[in-house]
This record gives sequence, C-alpha cells and structure tokens, in this order.
Amino acid sequence: MTTEVLRSILLANKLGRVKVKWEHDVGENVENVIILGSGPAGLTAAIYSARANLNPLMIEGDEAGGQLMTTTEVENYPGFAKGIQGPELMMVTREQAARFGTRFITRNATKVDLSKRPFKIWIGEQLYQTQTLIISTGASAKYLGLPSEKTFLGRGVSACATCDGAFFKNQQVAVVGGGDTAMEEANFLTRFAAKVWIIHRRDSFRASKIMADRVLKNPKIEVIWNSTIEEVMGEGVVKSIKLKNLLTQKEQVMPMDGVFVAIGHKPNTDLFAGQLEMNDVGYLLTKGKTTYTSVPGVFAAGDVQDPNYRQAITAAGTGCMAAIDAERWLEANGGH
Repeated sequence: MTTEVLRSILLANKLGRVKVKWEHDVGENVENVIILGSGPAGLTAAIYSARANLNPLMIEGDEAGGQLMTTTEVENYPGFAKGIQGPELMMVTREQAARFGTRFITRNATKVDLSKRPFKIWIGEQLYQTQTLIISTGASAKYLGLPSEKTFLGRGVSACATCDGAFFKNQQVAVVGGGDTAMEEANFLTRFAAKVWIIHRRDSFRASKIMADRVLKNPKIEVIWNSTIEEVMGEGVVKSIKLKNLLTQKEQVMPMDGVFVAIGHKPNTDLFAGQLEMNDVGYLLTKGKTTYTSVPGVFAAGDVQDPNYRQAITAAGTGCMAAIDAERWLEANGGH
C-alpha cells in the first residue's frame, strides 16, 4: 500500500467515509507481545518492541489512531516545527511501526482473560494468545451529547485547553464544567483568550476551594451559573452558543469563538474490569515509575493510566517505557 493511498484512507476514515481494514491472521501462535490500542502510546510501543525483534501484533481497534484522529492542527508535538494534522501524525507513526514489522488488526478486542499466561484476547470468536500485553486503549473525553457539538469538534469545540488554547488568542471562549478540570482549563485559557466564560449547570462549583477561588478572582473569567449549552452554532467554525437558564428556562445566544468541554474523561478499561487494579474512576494503576500493572506481564501506557497530563507526547513516552518493560520482563521470565 503506497503512502499516498494510506494517507487518503486514514484521512477518509477520520471523516467517517471509510472503515480501514488491515487484517492479519496469526492463527494459534502465542505472541511475544500484543498491543491493544493505536494512539501515540500504542504505536510508540509497537516501534520499540518491533525494533527489539519482539514481532508485535497490534489490535488497533475499529477507529484506529485514537483521539488524534479527531484533532486538526497539532503544534506541540516535538519534531514538527510548522505543526501537523492529527491524522497525519498518526499515519506517519503507524508507517514507522509497520516499517519495523508490526502487524495490525483493525478491529476491537471483545474479551480478555488475564488470569494466567499465555494471556488470551478475543476478537469475536477468534482467540489470540500472548506472553505479554501492552494496554494503550486510551481515554475518551466526555461530551455534552449535542449533535452540533459533534459538527464543530476540532473546529472550535475541544476537550483539551493545553492542546488547543493557543488557537484562540484574543478571542472569546466558553468552558463547560464545575470541577477542578474546568477550573484548570479556564485559568489556562486566560493566557490566550480575551475573555473566558464558565458555563455551569449549578449555582456552586464542585471544584476544590483553592481552584474555585482562583477562578472567581481572575478578572478575565466570568461565570454563568445555572445554565447549559443547548446548541453550538457557526459556519464552518464556532461563532456562537445558545444558552438556557435552568431556573428561568430563558434562552439566549452569545457570540463565542470556542467551546471547551471540561466534564471529565472516561478511561477505556471496561474490558479489564475485575482483572486489573484501577482507581475509582477506572484508570489502570501502574507501579512506581514503571508501566507494570497489577498482573505480571501486563503493562499500561498512555491515557488509559494517566488522568493528569493526557498529552500525545506523554502517551508516547509511556509507550516507549511499556515496550522496554515488556522486553525486559520477557527476558527475565523465559520468554523471547
């Protein structure tokens, strides 16, 4: 498959026009390492484990590429002085992993059994077995569920101020939420935006007092209480929002250049419930400064174990760590 064809397929897949299907039947072989998930963490783990001659198999999911497939311009990933489109960054990283021999299955894992080695992963009825497993299934941002929100995703609607805040210099932006994440996002956005509006459905914040006080004292932030966004509007990009006051039921339209949804993330860990240790939100717990999970031979990288940073570059770093951890674990336990 040529670079040009791969590029067009990945970009078309981002727009929902094509479902990518790269299949590789491994039969009943026991793999050295299987990687679940194909964002920056998974693909970096694939590059490192492939270069270590572990011959990795990646189950990349029906929607390959992770959250960056819904991101337009990426300007904070090292090595791209002029920025790069999110899908293109994933494409070139995937090409790099494939160059060293990574094999890909573009389907979702449906069941796992981590009770003993070799670990078992199913895709429907097909069973795959592996000596080590790297989990890089990521986390999904929680959104409001508005059709118009999806329309403008990456075109003024975002769930990451650190990623996209710099695109809104001297503009008006709204932050939706009332927890610590919303407070952090709002404060960060004041570095760029002329005005930041916090839209909160209640009359008080859930955030810690210190974070809430910091927001309330910031002259560039104004809070709209007891309100929700009913619709995001614009032409190509966000131009305004429709607000509804939950006490009066009155609606109003406000000019707005960007909307940052800060109501939390959900780690994609349902598959591992009852088998791996997680925190109360569902993020996988790793040991110390490693990617080791509670099951020896199973490693976690990227947003699936990171509730704090959630950046492509930090995900890639832990993907590297997971591959090295897996390689060393195999050497120490009679594997590869």
